[in-house]
Amino acid sequence: MLTANKLMPQGRGLAPVLLKRAATIELDWDVRQKSRFDATDSQGRQIGIFLPRGTAVRGGDVLVAEDGSLVRVIAAPQPVLRITHCTAHGTPFDLTRAAYHLGNRHVPIELKPDHLKIEPDHVLADMLRSMHLIVVAVEEAFEPEGGAYGSQGHSHGGHSHDHDHGHSHGKSGPKPLVLAPELLDDDHGHDHSHGHSH
Repeated sequence: MLTANKLMPQGRGLAPVLLKRAATIELDWDVRQKSRFDATDSQGRQIGIFLPRGTAVRGGDVLVAEDGSLVRVIAAPQPVLRITHCTAHGTPFDLTRAAYHLGNRHVPIELKPDHLKIEPDHVLADMLRSMHLIVVAVEEAFEPEGGAYGSQGHSHGGHSHDHDHGHSHGKSGPKPLVLAPELLDDDHGHDHSHGHSH
């Protein structure tokens, strides 16, 4: 079995002619989110993929096999729920609300300007419909957001971005909030009544 342990996000740096000649493998999200799996490419070769833990493979990424050959990854269509806002009873902002509620449940979500996609879940589908959203079962490629701490740049419909804005985001985290001593004093010169319930 051939092994591949190198990933080139979106085939960056490769000539288009090399990408065109590369073998392909078509994988759904359940497989692509694993860092170790076996697959058969379009040339019939068995390939064992061994990537650093936590690496997710995206559609358009290129794997480099131990013999130097390239294997382009295609995101396979799979059952997903496509969520859109109802033009008769809602606004596009309803999608933002839906993304918020799904994110609170740690559900993998693919974000698009005009729709969301999640893996099939009838409980979540009912919740979304109760929010006046349209939920349709379809077979499409699924590329959920990688999260703020993903190891690679995030994906936008087949291309990814590793952000360098020419300024530092710093690695030390947010600066602590420092209050002036007079703001820490409980007596601000006006009454606080804490006897009522909120």
